[in-house]
This record gives sequence, C-alpha cells and structure tokens, in this order.
Amino acid sequence: MLIKKLAAAALAIAASVMPAAAQDFIAGIPRNEALIIQGPAAQNAEWFNLWAPGGGASNNGLQQLTADTFWFVNPEGTGDAAWTNALAADRPQYNDDFTEMTVPLKQGIYWSDGVEFTAEDVVYTVETQIANPGMNWSAPFTINVDSVEATDPYTVVFNLKEPNSRFHTLFTVRWNAAWIMPKHVFETVDDPLTYANNPPVSLSAYEMHSYDSAGNWVIWKLREDWERTSIGMDLESEPDVKYVVYRNAGNPDARVIEQMNHNLDVINDIAPEGMFTIARDAGENSAYWFPGYPFAHPDPTLPSVLFNHQNSKFQDKDVRWALALMIDIRAVAMGSYRGAANLAALSVPPTGTAVVDYYEPMQEWLTSFEIDTGARTIAPYDPTVAQQIAALVKPQWGDDIPDDPAQLAAMFGHGWWKQDIEAANELLEKAGLTKNGNQWLLPDGTPFTIRLMVEGDAIPTLARAGTILAQQWSMQGIQTTVDVAGPTNGQRLGAGDFEAAVYWTVETWGGHPDLSFFLESYHSDFIVEPGAVQPPRNLQRWQDERLDAIIEENRTVSFDSPEVVQLGMDYLKLAVEEMPFIPLMAYNKFAPFDTTYWTGYPSAENPYSASGPFWSNTRYMVVNLEANPNAPGAQAAQ
Repeated sequence: MLIKKLAAAALAIAASVMPAAAQDFIAGIPRNEALIIQGPAAQNAEWFNLWAPGGGASNNGLQQLTADTFWFVNPEGTGDAAWTNALAADRPQYNDDFTEMTVPLKQGIYWSDGVEFTAEDVVYTVETQIANPGMNWSAPFTINVDSVEATDPYTVVFNLKEPNSRFHTLFTVRWNAAWIMPKHVFETVDDPLTYANNPPVSLSAYEMHSYDSAGNWVIWKLREDWERTSIGMDLESEPDVKYVVYRNAGNPDARVIEQMNHNLDVINDIAPEGMFTIARDAGENSAYWFPGYPFAHPDPTLPSVLFNHQNSKFQDKDVRWALALMIDIRAVAMGSYRGAANLAALSVPPTGTAVVDYYEPMQEWLTSFEIDTGARTIAPYDPTVAQQIAALVKPQWGDDIPDDPAQLAAMFGHGWWKQDIEAANELLEKAGLTKNGNQWLLPDGTPFTIRLMVEGDAIPTLARAGTILAQQWSMQGIQTTVDVAGPTNGQRLGAGDFEAAVYWTVETWGGHPDLSFFLESYHSDFIVEPGAVQPPRNLQRWQDERLDAIIEENRTVSFDSPEVVQLGMDYLKLAVEEMPFIPLMAYNKFAPFDTTYWTGYPSAENPYSASGPFWSNTRYMVVNLEANPNAPGAQAAQ
C-alpha cells in the first residue's frame, strides 16, 4: 500500500512538471540515438573548468565523456583485467627507489578541435597547477613533483621530491583523476582559476552539443573523429549511442515515473520503495545490478558520519566514540535502506576484495577490541548484527533471505557496534561534559548541539539515515538538527562549512587491496585552514602523526606488494581506536536501467564497467551499449 501511494504521488508530480521537459531537452535528436542519464542540477552551469573550483557539475558528463588521463581502473574488476591503459601506452615505469616515473604516451590522439595531444599537454597540466594554488590537483603536484619534462613528444618523465610508489595513482581513474589540460587553450587565458572553459574541448569520444544555462541538462554528441581518442582506438566499430543526455530528473519519486515512461534510461539513485516499484511494474523493460533483492549496486564507497576535526566539539575521540555508541544501527539500516544495507564497522567499504583482505581476517581483532569508558572497560563490537537485520526483513522477502551466516554477512555486513547508552554517557563524562536534565553540556557549559548536514533528495537513503541519527542523538540529550545542503553539498564539504555530515570520505579502488586512493590524501601535508578548500578526500580534516607514518611507509612499497594489506590493517586499527568518523555502510545504490532503447548494461554477472552514471568509468558503459532493435522508432530509423 505504501509503495502504491508513493508511486501515485510521484505520478502526480511527473504529470505536472515532467512531460514538457521530457520532450524539450532532446528536441531534434532521435530518441533511439540518445542515452538519457540522471544528472545533477548544476550550480553556475556555464562553468566547464575541470581543474578549478567554480561550480558547474563535473558529474554531468564533463569528466565522464570528455576528459582523459593515463590510466583507468575498473572498480568492479580484479587483477590485470581491471587495468586499462588510456592515454599512456603502458603501465607506470618507476626507477628503483620510486623517485622517478616515466610515462610513454599513445600516439595519434587528438583534441576535439583537431590539435594533437602530446607530452607538452601533460607538462603544462602539472606546472600550471603547481603555479596556481587552489587548482584541483595543485596540492598533490606541489608536494610530490620536483620537475616534469617531455623528453620527446610522447614521453613524460616525473622527478619526485621524495620516494612515492603511488604517484601514478594521481593519474589513475577509479572515480576521477588528474585530467590532462589542453595546453593550446589554457595558455591563452590570463587566469586558469577564473576561466570557465566554455565550451570545453574534448580529449575523449564525446564533445559538447548543447546545455541548459539554468543547469538542468547537458547534451554530448559522439565526435566525428571518435577513433582518434584513447577509448576509440580500442573499439571495433562506431558506438551505437550518438548522444548522451545528462538531465536533472527531479526528486526520487519523479525519477521512478520518468524511467517508467522511458524518459530516463539510467538512474543514479532512488529510494528503496521506488526500486521495488520498478522491479514489480517495469518487467522486461528494466535491468539491475543484482536480479533480485537487494537489487542495489554496492559502490566501493563508505557513507559515514563525518566530524569536522577543526570544530572543538569533535576533537576528543571519547566524544566521537560516545556518538557512535548512541546509534542503533538496525534502525538506521531499516529506515534508510529498508534493510538492504551492507554495514561497515571498519573504515573501508565492505565490497570487492576488502571483504577477504580486511573484514574476514580482522573479525577476531574486532571482537576482542576494548574501550576504556573512564568507569570500566567494554568490548563494543557486535558480530551478530547481520542475523538481527535478516530477521527484520525476512517476513517481507521470505526465501530471498538466506539462513547461512556467510551469505548473511555478504548481504548485510559482518557486524557493527552495540548501542550502549550507559557507556556513551560515561565517555562523555570522561571528556568533561556534564548533563543538565536531558541536555548534555560542553566543558564550557554551553549546550552540546549538532548540525548534521545531508545532501537531500539526490541521495535519499543517506538523507533518511541522517534524520534517524539526528533523532537518536536528540533522544539522548544532544539536540541535533538536519541541515539539507542540496546542490551546495560538495562545496560546503570541501570548504569545511559543516559540523557533522552524512557522506563519504573513504573510496577504494574496489578490486585491489591498496588503500592509497583515499589514504594518500589523508596526510597532514594536505590539511588546510578553516574555510579553505580541502583537497579530496580527507573531508573531516583528520590529522595524526601515526596516520602520516602509515601513509609514508605505503609510498615506499610497490602497489602490488603483500605489505599493502598489513599497512591497510594498521590504518584500520588506528581508525577504530580514534573513530575520526563513524563508518556506517557500503553505498548501496538503487540504480535500475531502462532497456527500452539500450541493452548490454553492466551487472554483477558482467561487471565490465561501473554502473553509476557519475563514475568516469561510465564511458566504457556508454560505448558498449547496444541499440535495442525493438525500440520505438528503431525500424523507421533503419
């Protein structure tokens, strides 16, 4: 009944605001040549500078379809099959002590305006960002690069200030990476930080067609010379998708209706009720990562409660641990995901190889881990949470919920922290807080309150999680209000304009145990002053000498060394002890595909690409989709 009511409400919304837009934004473009993807609403929609903050929306196809760099890693892949040489002709070549990296480049690649891509573009990219603090990769280049040179038009040599066996990861895409700048364009402008780069020249297979100045859609078209790009070189034939439309498709309910009406081929995320509606009603016109419950695609990303460590409220680990022990994670899982959440007690997503590399071997350590509350010692870990959540959802899903503990762990997680209000209160008292009635007071006597930021409808599951967390903390005497940031969420997180937030600060490679994708950015060298933009991904601005030591040691061992896992465990143990943020769960995304016009989407059975439309790896999905010969208008087009 609830699902029917939600669908009816969404239908009313869609009927009033969507049909006209659904026709207008692709006016003049054959529907059976256009892949329509849910995109973000862009702030400052005229901005297409990927290398400087200024608004815009890099996730509207700009980085997915026009940008390129040396290498890509498929977050769903494993081993060599996960690695793709893009602009680079081979894997990174280091000297013996990791102080020099050489990159041979592919030849015959061109920018969309006909200018050849060469090593000079790479040198310009690095030197320009070093010379302009505030550009997106300025900080890591400044810290790492002593000099960079083009020894010939197709070879680049990086001389590093210190040994760093992970320097190549700055140019390796899992979500994004250091994109290469068009030297011939940017060298003509006065300030690369204020240049809008509109229209952008493309280094990949698609280029700009048109965009909405209000920020509601962008359309990209296949380049006529698509084969003169790194991705085009590997294709046997011209892609079927001639146009890619990223469009703001409204709230989560409206997205459901738009897909049911075949106006939205790819959804980034919807609420669980919407997912269940599509699974029930769309029939053969829909596809999912998993064919049944939980349907969702588990991103190697870790939604967490982020604490701003530059805010005095959260600088004591006893306070952070107290907030963790006030949480009933079962209520969070049920309220946000209707139970379809893969819980995470460790500060790494419980996806891909992390399960066998970290979660399974660390269960004994987690079970024996203890905390001194100031009044006693407790063991806070509960390894039975998966069974508890399974019992809650089994009445609805029946035989879809297994009884085997290993299967339950894979579906719901390996465990989480016990809700222990008494221990939480003891930790707050240990930290110098006092309680007046049902209100906790900070050591200075002021009320302990929290503004908990969430993005909102763009990620409905996490918005719901934020509401439940705020209720639980408020009930225990810490008045918490939910702060809906909407389209400004990313900017506010980067600038440290928040107290606490439900978002992610940990993203892993997915198919590889090395944690450098996020861990490298956690070094204290990258911490900025309050108000300044924090380089990704240490959004909480956590700083610890022990953390620096782990990162520095990881730089000295090779990417595939067995020592990588041990160093990863060292980080995970430190993160449990300090609780710099509260890990919640994997980012399970309800992201169904409409197959009316396009087939061949990635799935758990065929994980050739990331499925989320904001991932830069999406470019591999776009060029591999096949036109549905039974689509409306397909016969006429033939």
